[in-house]
Amino acid sequence: MKTVFKGKRVSSVLGILPETVSHFDDEVDNYTFPPKQTMKLKRVMGYDTHRMSKEDSFTSDFCKFGVKYLLDHDIVQKEEVGAIIVVSLSPDYFLPHISNTVQGDLGFGPDVLCLDIAQGCCGYLIGLMQAFLLLDHMPDKKVLVCNADVLSKKVSKRDRNDYPLAGDGGSVSVVENDPDATDIHFIMHMNGEKRDVLRIPAGGFKMPNTPETGELKDVGDGNLRALDHMHMDGAEVFNFVQTEAPPCIEETLEFAGRDKDSIEYYLFHQPNKFMVQKLREKIGVPAEKVPDDLVVKYGNTSGATIPMTLTDHFAKEMVEDVHPCCLSAFGSGLAWGTMIIDLGKMDFCELLESDL
Repeated sequence: MKTVFKGKRVSSVLGILPETVSHFDDEVDNYTFPPKQTMKLKRVMGYDTHRMSKEDSFTSDFCKFGVKYLLDHDIVQKEEVGAIIVVSLSPDYFLPHISNTVQGDLGFGPDVLCLDIAQGCCGYLIGLMQAFLLLDHMPDKKVLVCNADVLSKKVSKRDRNDYPLAGDGGSVSVVENDPDATDIHFIMHMNGEKRDVLRIPAGGFKMPNTPETGELKDVGDGNLRALDHMHMDGAEVFNFVQTEAPPCIEETLEFAGRDKDSIEYYLFHQPNKFMVQKLREKIGVPAEKVPDDLVVKYGNTSGATIPMTLTDHFAKEMVEDVHPCCLSAFGSGLAWGTMIIDLGKMDFCELLESDL
C-alpha cells in the first residue's frame, strides 16, 4: 500500500505504563544458562527493566484507563468521538470485542463505531491508517486509536530469548480532521510467507489450549517454553528488519519529497535496542534523532512502542511546536511500513503510570 492522507492530524497522545517493574538482574536464575553468561547479554541487547501488567489487568483495562483519563481531563468530549479503534494481539476474550467493552463501560452512544484490529508490531501505523480512512466519512468527529497489549502473559519466564524483552502497556491517540494539516505519506508492505517468524502456536481454534500445549519443554537451545507461549525468531527478525526497513524508509522519504536531514525525530518500533541501533546506522541518521531506550526501560510493548516513545521522549516538544517525524514499524505478519508525518501543536502529550 502506498498513499497520501490529506487534512488529518494527531491532536493528542497518551502513553500508559503498568506500575510493576521487573528487573533483568533478578531474573537470571530463571534460565538454564549460567548467570554470568546471561549477564553478558545485558549490555549488548539492552536488557534492564520491563513493565508487567498485574495478573488481573488486561488490554481493555489499559484502553479504558486511557480513554477515561482523556475524558476526565476534558482533552476530548464524548460527543466528539465518532469511532473507537483498538489495536491489540491480546484480546480479553474471543468475544466480546475490546472496543465494544470500552464503548459500553465508558458510556459512549450507539452511534460510535467500534472496531478491533489484530495487529502487533505495526499496529500503531495501521491504527492511524484506519482512523484517517474513517475520518473521511466523519467530517465532524474524532477517532480514538487505542494500542495496548499484555503479551507478557504469553511469554515463558524460562525463555531467555523472549522474556527479558516482554513488556506491557498501551496508548490512546486522538485523531481528527484538520484542513490545514500537511500531507501524510504512508507505505506498508506484508509478507505472509514468513508469518511463523513470530507466533503463538496454541490458543486458537486450530490448536486449542490443553494441558499438553501448556507443558514447558526445552526447545533445543536451553530455553524452556510451551506451545501456549509467544516466540520471536530473533535472527530471522533481525535480518528481515535490516533488509526490508531501510529501503522502505528511503522510499517513503522520497515519496514525501523529503531528505533524511529534514526529519527531526525517527520513531521506530523497538523489538530490542541492538536492532534499533543497527537500523539507525544502516539508514545513516544521528543517534539523537532515534530514541532506542524505550525497550530498555519498559520492554517491547508491541504496537504501542511508537506512541510510548513519543510520550516518553518528546511530550513537551509535541505540545509546543510541530516536528517532521518518520514513524517506522516492522514485525509480526510479517509486516513493515513507514509514515512521514508532521506531529506537534498537540492539545496533550504525556506518559502516565497506571495501577494496572
